[in-house]
Amino acid sequence: MSELSRIAVFGGIYNNYLALAAALEDVRRRGVDTIFCLGDLGAFGPYPDRVFPLLLENNVQCIQGNYDNSIGSGLDDCQCGYTDPRDNHFAKISYAYTFQHTSPANRAWLKELPAMRRLRLRDCRLLMCHGSPRQMNEFLWESTTPTHFLEHLADQHQADVILTTHTGIKWHRPLSRGRHFINVGVLGRPENDGATNVWYALLEASPDFKVEFVPVEYDYQRLAAEMRSEQLPEEFVQTVLTGWWTTCLEILPGKERRRGKF
Repeated sequence: MSELSRIAVFGGIYNNYLALAAALEDVRRRGVDTIFCLGDLGAFGPYPDRVFPLLLENNVQCIQGNYDNSIGSGLDDCQCGYTDPRDNHFAKISYAYTFQHTSPANRAWLKELPAMRRLRLRDCRLLMCHGSPRQMNEFLWESTTPTHFLEHLADQHQADVILTTHTGIKWHRPLSRGRHFINVGVLGRPENDGATNVWYALLEASPDFKVEFVPVEYDYQRLAAEMRSEQLPEEFVQTVLTGWWTTCLEILPGKERRRGKF
């Protein structure tokens, strides 16, 4: 791969092929060297197999999230990392639907994805992972993750920039010596703020490092209608329509949960 100076990165597609298509169109207009996905192609939304052609046609470089690892390996659950019974109830429904509707060929493709990816953005050493460099399904939240721990991860893994997703909520923290930790957000569902858009990140080194979070508008009403036609939980549909999470709430730290409606 030739020298990179401007890339787009997103995570958590969650079967939302409509948001993925809208994000890819937006990325093309902005002009980037390469596009990366940090995993969790499936979950939550309808029609898993509609995601894969979009990724392949646009040469999106993917890594493996916990969902992808489970689907590809034929495991019994999503390895999402939830501890609350209600959260796990909805995770089980989501995983069963995605597994049943992902073709054998696409399952095999997911199984072969790398767990992490390293590259250089000009002089910056980037490490891409799903949850954290030490655990695929680790939740690193803005309000509860201490800076000294992120500094330790950057030291331990010899990275200037660590990129993750998994939590579903974007955030960015500058570290010492010009380093950064970035959760790039997700395309699959809104981030519990009452807005229906989703997010991806633009990273640039020209030569100074910059990160920009880009909102993506898409046809969320069509997605909601398709979710209902596939008999996915109404709780999922309401999140798409309102921008407020109705599931996966118990994993949220207090500060992040107070930003939401429930």
